[in-house]
Amino acid sequence: MYILSYMSTCTVEEVASSCNAVRFLQLYVYKNRNISANLVQRAERCGYKAIVLTVDAPRLGRREADIKNKMIAPPLKNFEGLISTEVSFDNGSNLEAFANNTFDASLSWKDIGWLRSITNLPILIKGVLTREDAIKAIEVGIDGIVVSNHGARQLDYAPASVSVLEEVVHAVKGKVPVLFDGGIRRGTDVFKALALGVQAVLIGRPAVYGLAAKGEYGVKRVVEMLKDELELTMALSGCPTVEDISRNHVRTEHDRLHSML
Repeated sequence: MYILSYMSTCTVEEVASSCNAVRFLQLYVYKNRNISANLVQRAERCGYKAIVLTVDAPRLGRREADIKNKMIAPPLKNFEGLISTEVSFDNGSNLEAFANNTFDASLSWKDIGWLRSITNLPILIKGVLTREDAIKAIEVGIDGIVVSNHGARQLDYAPASVSVLEEVVHAVKGKVPVLFDGGIRRGTDVFKALALGVQAVLIGRPAVYGLAAKGEYGVKRVVEMLKDELELTMALSGCPTVEDISRNHVRTEHDRLHSML
């Protein structure tokens, strides 16, 4: 499964024509809703299987490293002909300036209904960290939840995704799939997330590291390493299949505190 970022340096169409993977499109809601609608409709035409709506960034967080380095984002090819991505900025990053000009800061639960009205694709929301938001997501008809703190780049002191994972899983009660994003670096991390109740994990930075080091081969090797490490962890934990991985295979801080009572 591959989730294509709206910021991809390749278009929705280019990615669709280059691989047979199950593809989802990651999306933000923009002030100009026609932009969001255009991206969704293009994805639907190209055979993408779901929309992943990022909900933890109505405004871009204060990314001080980007500001200090005056980050310049690469050309956003998906927006060609829709909106100018050239923005003037005196300080900070041009990504911050672009986000401030285009992201809809009024994003709310009612926007799920709007998105549902323009597509027949399943809708997942990415950026859930609390039981309350998980329950609300179910109430508005979301098809899946991605537990994520946006790589810890949005809000200082936001909890680590893994620390709230079980809270969200318990709130969902199996009604929709729960995916996990953040901190996956080894196959053992995948094992722990599965034991805590998720259906799948997302990897971002490891794939980028592999791409930077060895190109396409590097990304393939990263995936192979994670897969091999997961299989070894399963074997050493007495789990012949993924279905055999259970909550009993991990201990959390909550378990430690409970045992001390």
